[in-house]
Amino acid sequence: MKKGKLFTGIFSSLFLAGAVLSGCSSSSSGGDSKDDLTLEVFQFKVEFKNQFEELAKAYEKENKGVNIKVSTVGGGNDYKQSLTTKFASGEEPAIFNIGGPTDVEQFSDRLLDLGETEASKAALEGTLDGVTVDGKVLGLPFNQEGYGFIYNKRIFEKAGIKAEELTSYDKLLEAVKTLDSKKKDLELEAVFAFPVKEKWVTGNHLSNVFLAPEFEGNVLKAYESPTVEFKNSEGLKQMVDLQNDYSVQPTTSLDYSQQVEELFSLERVAIIQQGNWIYNTVYEMDPELAEKGIGIIPIPVNGESKMPVGVPNYWAVNTKVDEKVQKEAKKFLDWMYTSDTGKQAVLEDFKFIPAYEGYDGTKIADPISQEIYKYSEAGNTIGWAFNGFPIGWNEDEFGASVQAYVSGKLSWDELVKKNMDAWKEIRSQQ
Repeated sequence: MKKGKLFTGIFSSLFLAGAVLSGCSSSSSGGDSKDDLTLEVFQFKVEFKNQFEELAKAYEKENKGVNIKVSTVGGGNDYKQSLTTKFASGEEPAIFNIGGPTDVEQFSDRLLDLGETEASKAALEGTLDGVTVDGKVLGLPFNQEGYGFIYNKRIFEKAGIKAEELTSYDKLLEAVKTLDSKKKDLELEAVFAFPVKEKWVTGNHLSNVFLAPEFEGNVLKAYESPTVEFKNSEGLKQMVDLQNDYSVQPTTSLDYSQQVEELFSLERVAIIQQGNWIYNTVYEMDPELAEKGIGIIPIPVNGESKMPVGVPNYWAVNTKVDEKVQKEAKKFLDWMYTSDTGKQAVLEDFKFIPAYEGYDGTKIADPISQEIYKYSEAGNTIGWAFNGFPIGWNEDEFGASVQAYVSGKLSWDELVKKNMDAWKEIRSQQ
């Protein structure tokens, strides 16, 4: 793995030397049309579904005899459950997604060592830590992402709010109350759209902001911890309450699509808790809003304002598929991240912040990603420890508990105790 630091100094002004990979053409598939090879990709990232499918077509054109079938499950659907169900049915995709140490443990019997791929050798320092076991690299990073509170610049300006000043809970609360008091003039349905139906929003991202400091923001330390203490319990409660109290209701039935497309992109709410991955969706709804009208700030914790930045997911290659298919899968992933065609798509079409060396940082496509990059350059970030939380804990325990809490079925103290016990119980069984 190359030794450029994660994010800082990740880009050079020149692309990696070398032409687009020549690919495998018919020779890697068996020799002629009767030996056409199908590469099934089962992935969850709905935000770049169309762009990814276009890139797959470009690969097919360069590699005659290879057919890529892309299935996307996400945007309100439980990807991991769908993947587990697919495996149980005997259907084995060649390429699928995993989220870090917890998923590595869960799907260990299906993870091919990718340590000899060109992509793994170009991966930035730190980006492979969560998927490296006994020297084997069991996944390749999608990209780097950051999340926080994405806000509407026009609405903030009209309300007299300066986003850069919202660096503490008290300042954020004051701004939220101002927005709420001016809802009619601002033509808002509510200040927030808080999608509690999406257990990953609370179970992965919001919990991470307040729990990651217990593990120094380190995914491996979280993965190795037998307990969680909820040291920032009160701050976490405040942020759940704030978003829920000033959100479009009912939050328990509000999903990602409604949050991003129907409410935020149509400017019916001022703030949403999301990350740079929403850019393509907002752009499709309103290009001008996406390009000039939105910004992002961190979720403040204990007077600090740091952006959570990390690798959201990894590509894995399935050991259960035919060896020829495995070989083609590795070639495709290498091509996507190291060829000129692939790198252009990663930056310009996917709107990714690359997790690999050899990219031109000036071509980061969208303003949200650019802002996240600035936080990273300044070292003002926290890690994505949630990928090391116990299997099933994030969503099945914490995310579900938040749903019960906002519905009045569980007190906060009960939520904390329940989740501390669940963490300890799951860890004891591993």
